[in-house]
Amino acid sequence: MFVLSKLLGLMGQPFNVAMAATVAGALLLFTRRWRLGRRLTAGGALLLVVCTILPVGSWLAGVLENRFPPPRPLPAHVDGIVVLGGSVDPILSAARGQPIVSGAADRLFAMVTLARRYPDAEVVFTGGSGSVVHPEAAEAPVVRQLLTGMGCDTARVAFEGRSRNTYENAVFTRDLVHPRPGQVWLLVTSALHMPRAVGVFRAAGWTVVPYPVDYLTSGREIDVLAPDGEPALVRAVTHEWEGLAYYRLRGWTKTLLPAP
Repeated sequence: MFVLSKLLGLMGQPFNVAMAATVAGALLLFTRRWRLGRRLTAGGALLLVVCTILPVGSWLAGVLENRFPPPRPLPAHVDGIVVLGGSVDPILSAARGQPIVSGAADRLFAMVTLARRYPDAEVVFTGGSGSVVHPEAAEAPVVRQLLTGMGCDTARVAFEGRSRNTYENAVFTRDLVHPRPGQVWLLVTSALHMPRAVGVFRAAGWTVVPYPVDYLTSGREIDVLAPDGEPALVRAVTHEWEGLAYYRLRGWTKTLLPAP
């Protein structure tokens, strides 16, 4: 199922769908199946134009990123801090012999900041390998190496390195730290990913306080045309909406779009 979820996610990307439809339509035109060929070609081209010119990704990302606002003010007391993986690239790190951060490095910055603000809180980083080809490439050892190089005290950080997805993040970390009712745990992950993460933790019986970081949209203005980087944002937001649907079908969340 893990491999299948990766394949379905790849096949459902708008740009892959547009490319497949365009190529299939062109092949059908060569075989003189004019009507279906024209429809597929036109449909693929239209999807490509929509996802490239219009800010579809920004609109859909804003819905997710605004779903759980950061806590203001922060809790006076925090029992623990859970930081989800996604902040480093373990495959590149192994190839280059040094920690390589990804676009979600804000999770690590928040981890260090919150750990200093709450010196008595437990701190957990949870992140294994999400790669089908490199299942041995876990994030946790890379993050440990990175934090050590920055002079951070990793002795107070628990590292969970077996999880392959957000569902396993929640379950494996819950079984590692055994959170008790009434405790206050901050959950740190990207704002785009926060609705799915909160839904998974709730379904696992763990109430958390969302601490979203790594914003990709401002949450205020509405663009008429797609901004720079829109194709990458379309891929990211499609992955997240697919994940919400998949997790709901698997029963890993109780609602399609969790709310505060």
